[in-house]
Amino acid sequence: MKLHASARTHLNTFTGYGEGYVMVNGERHAASLIVQPERIAAWPLAAFAALTEDHFARLAALGPEVVLLGTGRRLRFPHPQLSAPLARAGIGLEVMDVQAACRTYNILMAEERRVLAALIFE
Repeated sequence: MKLHASARTHLNTFTGYGEGYVMVNGERHAASLIVQPERIAAWPLAAFAALTEDHFARLAALGPEVVLLGTGRRLRFPHPQLSAPLARAGIGLEVMDVQAACRTYNILMAEERRVLAALIFE
C-alpha cells in the first residue's frame, strides 16, 4: 500500500508498506529499524522473542515522547518488565502491527510530536 503525504517535508515519513517491508521517503527497508522524524537507524533485532530490557533502554535514550512498537504482521505485547525503561522515563508505549505503526507514526509526526517507530521484521 502506498501512503501519500499532503506536502513534501524534510522529515522522515512512511510512504508505503507491504509484506515484509516498509518504505521511508521512498526507500525500501526490509529489516528491523528505528524511525524518527530526523533519523533512521538499523535496529539489530532479529525477532520479537529476542527483545530485552536493553532494547527499550536504548529507545528511551533517544528521547521520544511516544514509542510505536511494530511487532510484525501480528500484534504481540512485550512483558512489562522489558519495557520498564520507557515507563521510568515517562515515555509512552503503543504496541501494534507494523502497518498500523506506520500509519500512526505519520499522523503523530505531522502533529510535530516526538514520535519513534521501532519496527520488528522477522
